[in-house]
Amino acid sequence: MGYTALYRKFRPITFSELVGQEHITRTLKNQILTDRVGHAYLFNGGRGTGKTSSAKILARAINCLDLKDGEPCNECDICKGAISGSLTDIVEMDAASNNSVEDIRSIREEVNFLPTKAKYRVYIIDEVHMLSSGAFNALLKTLEEPPEHVKFILATTEPQKLPATILSRCQRFDFKRIANEDIIKRLKIVCDESNIEITEGALNIIAVLAEGALRDALSILERCIQDGENKIDEDKIKDLVGIPKITFVHGIIEAVVQYDIDKALNSIEDVLNQGKDLDNFLWEIIKYVKDLLVFKSSGRLDLYSEQEASNIKQLTDKVSKERLVNLIYELSNLENDIKWSTQKTIMFQAGIIKLCSNDIGSGSDIEERVEKIENYLKSGKLQVLSQSNENSCNIKDISNNNSNYNNKNATTEATNLVEKKINTTTKTYSNDLNKSWPKIVQDLKQNGKILLYTNLINTNAEQINDSTVGIKFNKGLNSFAKTLLEKQENLKEISNLVSMACGKDMQIKYITDIQKQVVQHNPEDDIKKLASDSNIQFNVIE
Repeated sequence: MGYTALYRKFRPITFSELVGQEHITRTLKNQILTDRVGHAYLFNGGRGTGKTSSAKILARAINCLDLKDGEPCNECDICKGAISGSLTDIVEMDAASNNSVEDIRSIREEVNFLPTKAKYRVYIIDEVHMLSSGAFNALLKTLEEPPEHVKFILATTEPQKLPATILSRCQRFDFKRIANEDIIKRLKIVCDESNIEITEGALNIIAVLAEGALRDALSILERCIQDGENKIDEDKIKDLVGIPKITFVHGIIEAVVQYDIDKALNSIEDVLNQGKDLDNFLWEIIKYVKDLLVFKSSGRLDLYSEQEASNIKQLTDKVSKERLVNLIYELSNLENDIKWSTQKTIMFQAGIIKLCSNDIGSGSDIEERVEKIENYLKSGKLQVLSQSNENSCNIKDISNNNSNYNNKNATTEATNLVEKKINTTTKTYSNDLNKSWPKIVQDLKQNGKILLYTNLINTNAEQINDSTVGIKFNKGLNSFAKTLLEKQENLKEISNLVSMACGKDMQIKYITDIQKQVVQHNPEDDIKKLASDSNIQFNVIE
């Protein structure tokens, strides 16, 4: 018999084996026991959260010949046939590769026939959002009023791509990201049954790297035993996924704290000799500094050994909270710079040398940043900015995911908090919007928004109502400027600065003279003006 991947070998075969989705399994079991099973279901959630497994269990349960407390017995002929794949009454279809109208039409023709063995013919359509528009239309009528012997179970990671007409015809179940604690419990069971020796630290790292997807956790675990050794520790996982050892990260930060450029450069060389990726290494450094700040502010520390915790305590005794905040701010800027550089090593070395300078880490602006971020840390939460684009920010809570190996997005977002949220305290806007507006326009220039700056010169701003600020264009607004200014990212940029000045969220409205709502730009006018200024005769030939 061929090799079976761990995530397939340990796929749940009963509702009780599903991890972290009790709110869904409880409802499904109740529906089965009371014979109130719907005709169409939509299972939505991230990858590896149990959608397909739940669909298979549900398909077996409603057809099982010896149902046990809402669970399939997995012993009767129907269950065995479904598990082996020989039962033709349970049809699994991958919409990623079978997304045409013809594929759905074949289903429409099949539903008219009674099932061969089972009570219900069940269609499980995975990645249903990949269906074409025509396929959705073909499915619509059948999904609304299928024969009594037919059930549909749709699974997707992107429900927003499904037509509203499909969504309204399904019972929707949203699968949550699986908690790290639940992933660890399941990994322990898998390791015990597979004779794998693994440390608690290694389990924690795998759980965090999986980002709520149990399938990903099992895939990482499987990669760790591919060398033939069933012993896994933290260092083995870090080497496998390219995470630098904490000793390297600690060495860099210790050198920065001590303003020791030589030691910092030697530590960087050691990392490069290990073949580590600089982007990942910088990500680890930012997370480590964040953990130092959390420990210094609230005394909390997760996922570190006793020796590492001791090193962190000694390091935090030598550095102020103000400087740690500034380091996160500077490292975030360095991370952004490296993304666009073709000389990553040089940029990284230069950035670390800059951090080792005594000139960095002082000033009242840093104290103001610390005062803001401390309020979050002391509450046991770290609020971060979630960005849908570079100028749009929303607050969300990551207090339940603040371990040493938090995912990369959470760490980058945390540093954006320092840059975008706290840094607003350094803005010196007057409470009078009329006086603040010239400063706001200048700030757009300082932020590199030259086109916005040039189009907003000689404009005025005034508060129209409690939530709206009007920007007046006394000389009118040509079509090019109107298109530029109405771009969503530019509206957000201006709105953010205006909101800072007003002390609350404000919307932007562009106001022009009635006779000059939109002045169309005519290139011929430019030529006439050039000719006139140069004393050149100009005639238009039709």
